[in-house]
Amino acid sequence: MTVPQWVSDTVFYQIFPDRFANGAPELDPPNVQPWGSAPTLTGFQGGDLPGVIHRFAYLLDLGISGIYLNPVFLSPSNHRYNTVDYYRIDPKLGDPVVFRSLIDLAHRNGVKVILDGVFNHCGRGFFAFNDLLENEQHSPYRDWFHVHKVPLDAYGPGKAVHYEAWWGFKSLPKFNTGNPSVRRYLVDVARHWIEQGADGWRLDVPNEIDDDSFWAELRAAVKTANPEAYLVGEIWDVNPRWVGPGHFDGLTHYPLRQAILEFVAAGSLAPTQFAARIEELFHAYPQEHVFAHYVTLGTHDTERVRTVCGGSFAKVKLAFLALFTSPGAPGIYYGDEIGLEGGKDPDSRRTFPWNSEAWGAELRSFVQRLIRIRREIPALRRGDVRVLMADDRQGVVALARSLQGQSAVVLLNASSASHRVRIDVTSLGWNDGTAMVNALDDVRPAIRAGRLEVTLPPHGGAILNTRDGP
Repeated sequence: MTVPQWVSDTVFYQIFPDRFANGAPELDPPNVQPWGSAPTLTGFQGGDLPGVIHRFAYLLDLGISGIYLNPVFLSPSNHRYNTVDYYRIDPKLGDPVVFRSLIDLAHRNGVKVILDGVFNHCGRGFFAFNDLLENEQHSPYRDWFHVHKVPLDAYGPGKAVHYEAWWGFKSLPKFNTGNPSVRRYLVDVARHWIEQGADGWRLDVPNEIDDDSFWAELRAAVKTANPEAYLVGEIWDVNPRWVGPGHFDGLTHYPLRQAILEFVAAGSLAPTQFAARIEELFHAYPQEHVFAHYVTLGTHDTERVRTVCGGSFAKVKLAFLALFTSPGAPGIYYGDEIGLEGGKDPDSRRTFPWNSEAWGAELRSFVQRLIRIRREIPALRRGDVRVLMADDRQGVVALARSLQGQSAVVLLNASSASHRVRIDVTSLGWNDGTAMVNALDDVRPAIRAGRLEVTLPPHGGAILNTRDGP
């Protein structure tokens, strides 16, 4: 097995550092915005690594066992995807001692921490690009980038023309990873932070470094430092090329997110279409990588799930139910578990409201329960996927997750009406008299003539398991 075994047992929590919690106001820039201000592309609101430490009890109470941190390295922006120094924790977030304290705290509590690796591009303040700006054609770092013409015109209006940049943004000059010096630098960065205790990397826009040998080299360095380190690539489509020994353990599984939200929120996928899509995605990759995908309903790059669901808590709960019963490692984007809303970037990066009166408490409790259920039922973490029923008239899908003779049945009702559903479960070895329980509400449905009968509320669901099972 090339994939770390711990990944499929993990529930991640994604933190955008500037917006999660302010634990050390003395680190704030002098023009820090008030906490809760409307998010902007340029403003800082004071979130930091001490804030993550101070709110760690909240994370443990929720039940998560992994943290994915958006970039934490020195950068002039709140998103930090324009890195200036890959070896330095941004002083607005903390220092190496604070970083190590967070890693140690996490590991003492069985929590893994993965970092955001931005190796396709850097910021204009990065030492090599800065030298290029100063020395132009005489710079020893000219070949670290894709330079077409000097002077570079790095600060004028318009898109970058004189050098390649991410999507043409002048603030994000693109590395020339064909240069051996660049490769050594980036690979050493990846190895360094694993040696400092990080448990893996989420790799930003890896498809823009379309060089298999670079990723194989980086993977080898990371896995040498820690064979159990997790590498997950930000790939937005279905593309098996990006998993395996030369690439990543898993991918950010946006196609699954799209299927869930089209079924639950938009209603644009009928149950039969959704069921077919789920089976298609399950078989699209080698199985060990299917279980290592990072699956989520939202990230810093997407609208908030509650906003996509039109503000409906019932739909959000159903979407979370579909997520937590899917193969892969579930990831919760900070605040989604309490119903935080937000449109497209930067609105999706609002601050976490620490006044619990602003929380959707019932949603948070529901997510807590899903985390516990997933931990208690191995089939939900490593079981195969099979469609038992898809009813376009009722709006209901029934999926079986099975592992080593144990099964769980997941029911999803995407309609706005209540439905009584009957599912043939004889193929699972469940017969009349088998003791059943709905793990969501502890109701014990009965099997009659080989069929399980359950009433589903509007936009509701169930997780059915044998009562004496795991």
